[in-house]
Amino acid sequence: MSTLIPCIVAGGSGTRLWPVSREAMPKPFMRLPDGESLLQKTFNRATHLPGVERLLTVTNREVYFRTVDDYRPLNKQRAKLDFILEPAGRNTAPAIAAAALHVSALYGAQSQLLILPADHLIADVPAFEAAVARARELAEQGWLVTFGILPDKPETGFGYIEKGQALNGAGYQVARFVEKPDAATAKAWVDGGLHLWNAGMFCLRVDVLLAELQAHAPDVLEAVQACLDKSTSKQGSNELQLELDAELFAQVPDISIDYALMERSAKVAVVPCQLGWSDIGSWQALRELTPADANGNQFNGETVLHDVHNCYIDSPKRLVGAVGLENLIIIDTPDALLVADGNRTQDVKLIAQQLKRQNHEAYRLHRTVTRPWGTYTVLEEGKRFKIKRIVVHPQASLSLQMHHHRSEHWIVVSGMATVTNGEREFMLDTNESTFIKPGHTHRLVNPGVIDLVMIEVQSGEYLGEDDIVRFTDIYGRVPAQANKA
Repeated sequence: MSTLIPCIVAGGSGTRLWPVSREAMPKPFMRLPDGESLLQKTFNRATHLPGVERLLTVTNREVYFRTVDDYRPLNKQRAKLDFILEPAGRNTAPAIAAAALHVSALYGAQSQLLILPADHLIADVPAFEAAVARARELAEQGWLVTFGILPDKPETGFGYIEKGQALNGAGYQVARFVEKPDAATAKAWVDGGLHLWNAGMFCLRVDVLLAELQAHAPDVLEAVQACLDKSTSKQGSNELQLELDAELFAQVPDISIDYALMERSAKVAVVPCQLGWSDIGSWQALRELTPADANGNQFNGETVLHDVHNCYIDSPKRLVGAVGLENLIIIDTPDALLVADGNRTQDVKLIAQQLKRQNHEAYRLHRTVTRPWGTYTVLEEGKRFKIKRIVVHPQASLSLQMHHHRSEHWIVVSGMATVTNGEREFMLDTNESTFIKPGHTHRLVNPGVIDLVMIEVQSGEYLGEDDIVRFTDIYGRVPAQANKA
């Protein structure tokens, strides 16, 4: 059988899981109660499939380093890692087209792609592996194979797949894809037994996929090919990065693979399966993973409750006291609090959308922000000052940079730092500090083997994260007015 290359597609900002999921730290990176992220669980499922030696990931350029951080401790088998880095999201059809063209050019058009969303949960991994094996058989016969989840209840939040003719016991031809139904229709479909939840996973032979894209979505295929022709790549011993050209990728049609291809092609098959699957699409879906107490409450963190029933409280860093509540979702983070009716968790996205329209920082960033070199946390800010806690990983380095409007005072709390401050380069040990004037070039490097922790005090007329000029950067970020380091 053809080589199997799993492809993890990470897109979207998970707005229904705000305030934990945000644009710069979206849903795939959310930690579940067992400590693993959804992305890590997807990585493990993909790389433990029989015969898999290479994993392809399509994701946003801005979360590449966080993605690598999640992969690194799990990649015990040393699977080869390919990354296609998008400058901005253009939906699933361009992402899958780019993956197919990439695999065809480097690994052969007879390869099979297994498309996996980065943020879905699958509890029954053996059932997943069995479903993939059945899907591979159909893909080898020339079918575009999708996975249909056997529904256990009427669900109005999912799209459905209607089964058609049976195909050799491995699956069914797809009669049609249908949009999210109303409650009565969903119940009728579940009772009828012909409809499956659309899981958004696919198994596709690359040559068949490219031929069907050329037949049904040639504008998508040709635009993505033009973009790939102008894109740059770099390769290390165990990793390949393809960074898509931003100008040409912006011209690619923004369309899902379902609309662009699956609903148009006559070669689509579905494998019915029961995987313990959830798309973790809302706080209601997430709360179902946690056992309830005698009053129907689920909570993460310290709580003191009186006459509280059927509530979900997630507050890992702060005590929550509650009196006389019923069926509420309460999500507490260091800089934002969500309180929602338990029956309206799908509407949380409206809060995130409003924040985005207001250009509010709480839509994009957490108080602790991940960077390629480590993290920074805003501890306090006011007029003309901001205080940050900065953690720099061993052997990591901030860019050589300069600010126009602010000075910075660095104090080392633990570890050791190599500092560039204007024309000087020197070492700072624990409890030592340095002052950086506006207009001075500066850089911070951790030469040690433990994390460098420091406090940064900014002072000035303007403290925005766009007051930066980069000169050099070991992470390949383009010198420009950009976000902090």
